[in-house]
Amino acid sequence: MDILAKGETLTVEFKSDAKGLPDRDLVAAVVALANTEGGLLLLGVEDDGTVTGLRPNHENAAGLAALIANRTSPPIAVRAEVIVWGDKRILCIEVPKFRGIVSTSDGLLLRRRLLASGRPEAVPFYPHELMQRQSAMGLVDPSATPLASLSVEDLNPLERQRIRESIRRYGGDTSLLPLADEELDGALGLVTIVEGIQRPTVAGLLLMGREEILRQHVPAHEVAFQVLEGTDVRVNEFFRKPLLQIFEEVDLLFKARIDEQEIQVGLFRVPIPNYDRRAFREAFINALVHRLCKALHNRCYAKEIVM
Repeated sequence: MDILAKGETLTVEFKSDAKGLPDRDLVAAVVALANTEGGLLLLGVEDDGTVTGLRPNHENAAGLAALIANRTSPPIAVRAEVIVWGDKRILCIEVPKFRGIVSTSDGLLLRRRLLASGRPEAVPFYPHELMQRQSAMGLVDPSATPLASLSVEDLNPLERQRIRESIRRYGGDTSLLPLADEELDGALGLVTIVEGIQRPTVAGLLLMGREEILRQHVPAHEVAFQVLEGTDVRVNEFFRKPLLQIFEEVDLLFKARIDEQEIQVGLFRVPIPNYDRRAFREAFINALVHRLCKALHNRCYAKEIVM
């Protein structure tokens, strides 16, 4: 079996049954898999992949599947099968990735992670990680959260014009351009109606908020542009402005550091830049969005390091 040779991974867990694995530990291992990416739990296998077999009370696959459903909340439907390996038996439990969060019936909430060594481990699933999990599963959108303490007057209308210019410049959805300001804000999810009053969303604040209000309501929002020469920092600029304004300013800082050298190709001289500006833009946006999502999910200190 290739799985045994490859060892444990984020989605593969070995559990020894040589001394009789307690039901509580078995269910906890299933919960940790379901709260991560799902996967396989092989009961009767040591951590090094050695098959030591099952205890008689664990050879009823259907009974163990029912036990797992009864000991998890909400119930997890797993597929269990006993596999013969030489003169030993292994219980193979297929655990689905759970949409949402699942715990043991005792309230134990776990997930899996990889250590620096590459080995997996089960760790507690903390409350501040729940929003990140739900967002990754498409169950919630933190950026759509309304900010009831703010009004649309707290948004900077100049940033709305910047949005329109960005749509024109970078090939966005041009059907948005003819929309009136209120219609554009609604179409992009920048505002929402709360008790009959328009309120900015987190997305609206990040794209159109004034800097002092951003500092107050999204304190984790910060972008750092650094230029390193070896281990020496030559440029170290920090921004806590609306996202599109940050994008434009960082793009200008990067453009100023592009040098081109021409090479002869046949009859033509071709300029070769030291950095590809399009590649930088893609990497910058990717870093910005990922770090921003972490800041929204955790509501703790995070920086978007872009260079």
